[in-house]
Amino acid sequence: MPSTPLIIGHRGASRDAPENTLASFRLAFTQQADGIEADFRLTRDGHIVCLHDPGTSRTTGMDLAVADATLAQLQRLDAGSRKGERWRGEPIPTLAQVLGMLPAGKRLFVELKCGTEIIAPLAADLARAAVPADRIRFLAFDHLLVAALKERLPDYRVCWLCDYRWRGGWHPSPAQVLARLAETGADGLASRDRAILDAALVRELRQRGLEIHVWTVDSARGAARLADLGVDSIMTNRPGWLRRALGLPGEKA
Repeated sequence: MPSTPLIIGHRGASRDAPENTLASFRLAFTQQADGIEADFRLTRDGHIVCLHDPGTSRTTGMDLAVADATLAQLQRLDAGSRKGERWRGEPIPTLAQVLGMLPAGKRLFVELKCGTEIIAPLAADLARAAVPADRIRFLAFDHLLVAALKERLPDYRVCWLCDYRWRGGWHPSPAQVLARLAETGADGLASRDRAILDAALVRELRQRGLEIHVWTVDSARGAARLADLGVDSIMTNRPGWLRRALGLPGEKA
């Protein structure tokens, strides 16, 4: 019998609140999410901030490149009002702020959108925080970053992010996915929700002792399929709704 997957708020409760803001993360926990997923980038002056895109125009209406901006410049921007007037004035948070607001027992999935240059400031932020390592998962598409994280932050679990394209067959193939995971030393796969993720691939991943996390699932049918496969977590923009749609109890311990 598969275990119940964790329900993780993708960029918080981002269907209802401005993505990657403290307001969105708080709302996800109010909706009984087991954890949150958030995206992080490095500023020009060495701070780690929570933002998905390389620039700020989509979420703030002002066009700054994160890598060329200082923390002070970024935190003057309004990351909330594009989602509605009630969110006006929501700032772009730092990783330190997100770590500081994480409730006891909840999970934080940290998607890193930079290269290995983010590891030193990441280690410093983690050292100052009181969040146990087992409550954090690092996610990255960059396989070199995955391998470097495993080497330099060995107490933390790191998952390789993978998306797929259909070119007369899935690319990467299941065999290529398994090979990349072995090459990087990753602790698991963070997979896009695609048909390639089937019982056979899940079985292979489990036989290797690997975790399986899936994004981004806003369909009750899709989530039920993944729960039946026995994945570890499902990332969704609608954590409260998805818990109810799956008939799940309150928050997991």
